[in-house]
Amino acid sequence: MMSEPVLSIRAASKTFGSRRALDAVSLDVSRGEMIALIGPSGSGKSTLLRSIDGLQTVDAPLDGKEGEGVITAFGGPVQAKGRVSDQVRKARVRIGFIAQQFNLVGRLSLFTNVALGSLGRIGPVRGFFGAWPAETRLAAMAALHRVGVADYAAQRANTLSGGQQQRGAIARALVQKAKIILADEPVASLDPVSARKVMEILRDLNKSDGLTVVVTLHQVDYALRYCDRVVALKAGQKVYDGPTDGLDRAKLIDIYGPEFEDVFWEGAPQ
Repeated sequence: MMSEPVLSIRAASKTFGSRRALDAVSLDVSRGEMIALIGPSGSGKSTLLRSIDGLQTVDAPLDGKEGEGVITAFGGPVQAKGRVSDQVRKARVRIGFIAQQFNLVGRLSLFTNVALGSLGRIGPVRGFFGAWPAETRLAAMAALHRVGVADYAAQRANTLSGGQQQRGAIARALVQKAKIILADEPVASLDPVSARKVMEILRDLNKSDGLTVVVTLHQVDYALRYCDRVVALKAGQKVYDGPTDGLDRAKLIDIYGPEFEDVFWEGAPQ
């Protein structure tokens, strides 16, 4: 018997004006998977990822069908009927969201940015005054060491390179004790060396710690190299969901068109 998915999306649609960003997308994510969301720009990848965390509402079903437009995490509600659940915080404390632009507070030290991941447990007042419990201080330094930037703990975040900041964002999710990491184009602003390091860290957290990872990627070769399952969106619809080795040249051309080679940093498959 299959276990209940840690994430479940049922016929999620989202409309921005006249544009259909998501078109009845359904998806189940099992514990411990590492999934790449791929597709052309504007295909709905980021909209879907933000909807999973309740940062973006999906449309309420027009026909009122039960179960459509419902997103759950860990068996609890995230959103339904076009509204974010009042219980969404229970899910969010277990979901780490990593954005393309790092979302660190530039004037604060890297250590403080990482320690902020504990606010869901210790409350904002202690965080505001920097009164970090010993457990948080130890966890923050351990997380920084885990991702390879402990030497920069005291440095202001806005003085660090993009790769260092992104690793700090991952460390913050570790301090948060996230069980799921949602990473939205985490390497899009990085050079190839830094991008590979970030992807290797996410892969290690998935394999060694059993974290569930869902990552949107523009670089298809990274999806094929680091992820076991790929979900492809095109014009808001799911057009592929399966193992990475099932994505051959013909399928990629169908997804991206004749310019599909542009989404490979290190050479497209023949």
